[in-house]
Amino acid sequence: MGIRAGMLGDTFVPRVFGEESRSMSDPRNVAHAKKVTQEKKHHGTETTPGDAPVAQPGRKAAAAKKKRGPAGAAAVPEDTTAGESPTAKPPAELEGSLAVLGKLKEMEFHSRANLERLAELVLTVEDELKQKEIAGPLGEVYSAQNALQTKLTALIEAYKAECDRLQGGGT
Repeated sequence: MGIRAGMLGDTFVPRVFGEESRSMSDPRNVAHAKKVTQEKKHHGTETTPGDAPVAQPGRKAAAAKKKRGPAGAAAVPEDTTAGESPTAKPPAELEGSLAVLGKLKEMEFHSRANLERLAELVLTVEDELKQKEIAGPLGEVYSAQNALQTKLTALIEAYKAECDRLQGGGT
């Protein structure tokens, strides 16, 4: 390690390279540290806590990652037997279906908000602005959005029933 001089207030302080600051505020330093850590893991050499990327001030901390087995699957505890699962984890089909259901519900929420905005616009254009030539096409857009809202609600109900069926059959 080399010696590097630094100023601390009015006093001269010699520092050793690599120990001047562990906060690594420069993103390039963080990226380099991450790359070195990944390369060490890949080559099978041990990493030390000093090798790990250091959190930057003002940034969110990275979430801890789960350890994975050699095939990339989540590591399974060794004391489980072949017939029983470590936890009651829902099947992949159910997880995917619940994710789709959540997205459909989000779309329905936004559709309802759009429908309310369109209703306000129709009232404003017809009653306040007296623009009858625009009120007709705007009414058609409102009708189309209303039809979308109705079909989306029916789809959500049917899909929710399917998710309930998967939950009942999967556990």
